Amino acid sequence: MKGQKKLIDSIKKLNKVMEKIQLKHPEGKKAIRMDKNKYDALKTSFIACLKAKKSAPFKDLLSDVTDDLKNKKIKIEGVIEWNLFWVTLDIEANNDLKKDKTVSPYRYSL
Repeated sequence: MKGQKKLIDSIKKLNKVMEKIQLKHPEGKKAIRMDKNKYDALKTSFIACLKAKKSAPFKDLLSDVTDDLKNKKIKIEGVIEWNLFWVTLDIEANNDLKKDKTVSPYRYSL
C-alpha cells in the first residue's frame, strides 16, 4: 500500500513537471506548446525585467532575463532566446504587452 502511494505521488509529480500549455500568436498564426514551468519562469522574469526598464528592445531584455535566471539558479531547457521570443508573442497576444513597431529595433513595454 505504501509503495503504491509513492508510485502514484511520483506519477503526479512527473505529470506536473511535464504539463504543457498552448501558447497564442498575436496574429492568430499557429503557435507552439511549452512546458508550463518553463513558461512561468520566463514570463515572470521577463515581466520583472521589463517593469524595471519601462521600455526596452528584445535583445536587452533577453540579456536581463538570462542574468536573472542565472542568479535565481533556474535552468531552462533549450535555447532561451527562442523560448523567450514565444513567451513574448503569447503575452502580446493576451494584450498584456505592447510592441512599438515604429522604431528599430522594436521596443517592448507593458
